[in-house]
Amino acid sequence: MTQSPHSPEKRSGVIRDHEISTAPKSAFAVLHLMVMGICTYLAFGSFEWANMPRALLLWACAALYFLRHILTLFVLLKRRVEFGEAIGLSLFIAVFEIGFLLLGAGVLSGTPAPLGGIDVFAIALVLIGSYLNTGSELQRHRWKQDPANAGKCYTGGLFRTSMHINYFGDTVLFTGWAMLTTSWIAAIVPIGITLGFVFYHIPGLDAYLADRYGDAFKEYAARTAKFVPFIY
Repeated sequence: MTQSPHSPEKRSGVIRDHEISTAPKSAFAVLHLMVMGICTYLAFGSFEWANMPRALLLWACAALYFLRHILTLFVLLKRRVEFGEAIGLSLFIAVFEIGFLLLGAGVLSGTPAPLGGIDVFAIALVLIGSYLNTGSELQRHRWKQDPANAGKCYTGGLFRTSMHINYFGDTVLFTGWAMLTTSWIAAIVPIGITLGFVFYHIPGLDAYLADRYGDAFKEYAARTAKFVPFIY
């Protein structure tokens, strides 16, 4: 169904119309760059954190997330982005990127927390989650570049294992990222994100995809896990 410019189709809190929206996306990128600037200042400035190696590791996580975000904004994301969304999500990004770094640096505990085996596991989660999210999106992007696939529902690659493998990837990523802070306060972020995916974003997106692709999507949904690969 074609939407008029004055009646954008909005599902799960975002507008699903395809539109370049260069200005809002550029503003989003600049705002995120500013957040990275603050993280860089905190990690490499003249601060004597109790957990300097951990602060640097958390900076690296933020840098990886920033690079993935730029790729998503200007290559993978085809839908319209509004200035309100860009500003709101930038504030959220600032809270968890700066907050995670400060928590890991020991701003609350003030005591050293040497890196150990659990941190290796956490780093693995960050890398695996990043791959599941961006890797799956790149697979879909390449598939959609073929004109023969225009108007078709993509069900291949990593999306064979889960209808929303990209969202699941973010849950894995943020779980590992939060673990690296060694603070239970950070658990609020992956828990909140996961609940938002399962109870808000996924139902709205599924309704949109069912409208757009009809029986093809319904057949895909019937045989594929919704969120956790092969399980749920």
